[in-house]
Amino acid sequence: MLKRGWRWEAESESRPRFRGWLVRRICCILAVGSWKVLTDTPRDLLERVCSNKRVQDVAASQARSCRRDSEFQQRCKEKVLGILARIQAPLCLPVLRLCCWALLRFLSRLFLSVQLHRGQLEMVLRAARTPGVPLVFLSTHKSQVDGLLLSFLLFSQGLGVPRVTVGNLTCSPRLRALLGCLGAVFLPTRVEQALSGQDGELPAAVLTSYVEEVLRSQQPLVIFLEEPCALWHLSSSARAWLAPLCRAVQDGAVPDILLVPVGIAYDQTPDRFCTNGAHSAQPLGLGACLWAACQALCRCFGCARVDLAQPFSLQEFVAQSLICRSTMGKPLEELLPTILGVLQPDYSRADGPEHRMTTSSEAEEEMMVTKLGLHALSDAIACSAVTAVGITAALLLHKHRKCVRLSQLMADFAWLLEETLLRQHDVSFSGQLRALVLHSLALLRAHLTLYHLAPLGDVMVVVKDSAETQWELSRHSAQLVPVFASEAVGACAIRALLLELLPFVGEAPCPSSITFSEDELHRKILALLQLLPPNLLGLKPCQPLDCQSQDVLDKLTLCGLLEAEEEGERYLCDVSSWRCGRTLHWTDLDFSDSDSDDSHRKRCFRIREPKDSPGFLLFFCHLLSPVLATYVRAVAFLEQHSWPQTEAMCACALQQFLAEEDGLECPMRTSRSLVLSTLQSFKNIGVSVGGGGSAPIPISSLAGDTPNPPGAEGDAEPFGVPSAPRAAIQLQRGPGEAASLP
Repeated sequence: MLKRGWRWEAESESRPRFRGWLVRRICCILAVGSWKVLTDTPRDLLERVCSNKRVQDVAASQARSCRRDSEFQQRCKEKVLGILARIQAPLCLPVLRLCCWALLRFLSRLFLSVQLHRGQLEMVLRAARTPGVPLVFLSTHKSQVDGLLLSFLLFSQGLGVPRVTVGNLTCSPRLRALLGCLGAVFLPTRVEQALSGQDGELPAAVLTSYVEEVLRSQQPLVIFLEEPCALWHLSSSARAWLAPLCRAVQDGAVPDILLVPVGIAYDQTPDRFCTNGAHSAQPLGLGACLWAACQALCRCFGCARVDLAQPFSLQEFVAQSLICRSTMGKPLEELLPTILGVLQPDYSRADGPEHRMTTSSEAEEEMMVTKLGLHALSDAIACSAVTAVGITAALLLHKHRKCVRLSQLMADFAWLLEETLLRQHDVSFSGQLRALVLHSLALLRAHLTLYHLAPLGDVMVVVKDSAETQWELSRHSAQLVPVFASEAVGACAIRALLLELLPFVGEAPCPSSITFSEDELHRKILALLQLLPPNLLGLKPCQPLDCQSQDVLDKLTLCGLLEAEEEGERYLCDVSSWRCGRTLHWTDLDFSDSDSDDSHRKRCFRIREPKDSPGFLLFFCHLLSPVLATYVRAVAFLEQHSWPQTEAMCACALQQFLAEEDGLECPMRTSRSLVLSTLQSFKNIGVSVGGGGSAPIPISSLAGDTPNPPGAEGDAEPFGVPSAPRAAIQLQRGPGEAASLP
């Protein structure tokens, strides 16, 4: 009797549980079935594309060259049909809803939570209601899961099924067909070589016509601005997708386009395909994706966060860029130094490829696309939330390199969190401090060792000494570089000034007793800003460098690292005025009235150590040490290889060189974004192997390959940039001016 009663009670308990499980599944199916597919590409898409003027012009030019008008038109129509089939496929609603239901279950198992800010969503929904103006989402790209995640979120929140661009990922035919049914669009072959010959002109024209039809039908379009293995670097596929947008607005195909920058952040990035599909000759198959998904379900990747920035008008952006280009003539204040024979350094990004004056329409379009992509990428990086893992990794890599107690790590976590929020950057977490730190340590447990200190009731966190650990922590801590970019650049400039000052003062003085000249601080900051690309620092590419330099100085003063004071009897760090053999031009002489000397007194600064932020200067210098270390080692790499080389071969060789130096088995573990940014910087500043010049810019001293600055704590770690062989690399900055990079 007792046994029967126990069975009856067990069955009565299991029935409500089963009913609850069944109700949840039915509600999930009903919810997915109620999501609305607002618009789709028109059914007469082929006729519209074939009647497009751009496609007809390309077909007519090729028909004249072949001299077979009647036969070639039919053949051209077949080509257009084949190109359209490679670009897109019609949406399959049953497959779409089934995959959305499966994706809902998959994401709930893969992440603890997927966050989307309600206020940002309402802002985008209001923008989507603008009549006749389509939405285009320009997103960062952290993982190959991003496309599915964004498509699912936009579809579930009432924005329709977006067309999601696929970058350089090579897919098998079956996987390509499945993704096409879900809304994926692909670049046709030879689009990037459209300007090199007639073979690429027709695919480029068809792609432009297709994008115009997508925009006219009010379908959302998602474009990824970067590749998962090359973050913060505008990809070639992004340029190929952005060019039709600019043409659509300039040709009047649509009145305007609202561009929405999107930032994506993960506690742990699901980067299973990053090394397998994007840069592999073997295409990624459907079976490999299913196997990778099954393996991912056995792990927990923490939380995911999607942020939507303020939408901006493409038409206004193009108009403003045209106005800026028309006013790029030299004003009188820039012509006077040339007339008077005074050479002044040009601290603008006019030597970059996006600012060179050109006459051809193709070059102007390329310049516009580059500016648009960099501007959107900067906004997307700026709106991305900072994760708890990123803060913990930055502390373990740049502040506590070997070990730290959990209580101290929690205190530093709270300090760095407060500094992040003070700079108006959002975070992707909330909760108790101890739980957040333990959650981050659990996700990084493969690279840490934890010891329980029984007498103290604390935990000792020990960082493993391996190249894989350094690479993983550096990858996570890179989230904080855009947050503290200005302070990091200023801290590296201060360190470089301290190292240049040591030969003149003999015995090392206390840093707080040294007064820095504002002019010399500006020169060092400008030199560093001119070297580093703005997208690597998360800075606006359109902002002049002198404004960025002043902003760096203001932020150093605001955070308490510098204190303004009048020029006094202390050590004055103005190394440029001590250089031997410097003859003064008559324009450098002071002809001001002696009564007005007080009003023209130099602004000076001295170092302060904030009481509530010990080691602030060292931490900021460490943030840029991986970037500057790559630049230093790239200088050594230039000496060891034969030239010239193509950019792709050079990037692969530099990546292999850095991986061997770091002791990494796989070259893909080396940050490709740093490799590409380094090569881009060297191209922009005109690096050529040759003799050295004057005015050296020691990159290694900016991040610190020498002992700590005077007055620093004796047990502080060095800045971690290894010294490299001295390479005579000439930087052509202007007529008659050169600098060597030791």
